[in-house]
Amino acid sequence: MGTAKIGIVTVSDRASAGVYEDLSGKAIIDTLNEYLLSEWQAVYEVIPDERELIEATLKRLADVEGCSLIVTTGGTGPAKRDVTPEATEAVCDRMMPGFGELMRQVSLQYVPTAILSRQTAGLRADTLIVNLPGKPKSIRECLDAVFPAIPYCIDLMEGPYLECNEAVIKAFRPKNNAIDKQRRMT
Repeated sequence: MGTAKIGIVTVSDRASAGVYEDLSGKAIIDTLNEYLLSEWQAVYEVIPDERELIEATLKRLADVEGCSLIVTTGGTGPAKRDVTPEATEAVCDRMMPGFGELMRQVSLQYVPTAILSRQTAGLRADTLIVNLPGKPKSIRECLDAVFPAIPYCIDLMEGPYLECNEAVIKAFRPKNNAIDKQRRMT
């Protein structure tokens, strides 16, 4: 299947305006570099909290760039300009609520304000889109929780095979997974 393309989208008015450095998007890239043994290419964007722009970016990364996974950071809180979940829902065919539920559950172990987070995930054709919080520490905690399910989700959508560094994170794939066996042989 070649090199997997993964979209990394930081949604932040200030980072997109250059007021501060985007540490969140870089934290996602660093984490994925630790997780993945497979070759992958980041398609990295830093955009303001504008719903139409978020929707257009997600569509372009999925439909034109061919990203099998898009991970967003930022815009998931209760502030008026936090519209990443709404943009994600608008472009997805089907929602995957378990991702947000698990991320909030994990984050609640660290901060009581995790209940204010509105992270979600969904599917747009052959692309999984996952919304993460905006803080690098929270990004890692949430990715550590949900990433074990991501490679198998992408397998089921017939996307690229993502092989993980099991010393860092172990992807869950059923033991008698025909998709897994077929992909490893090709």
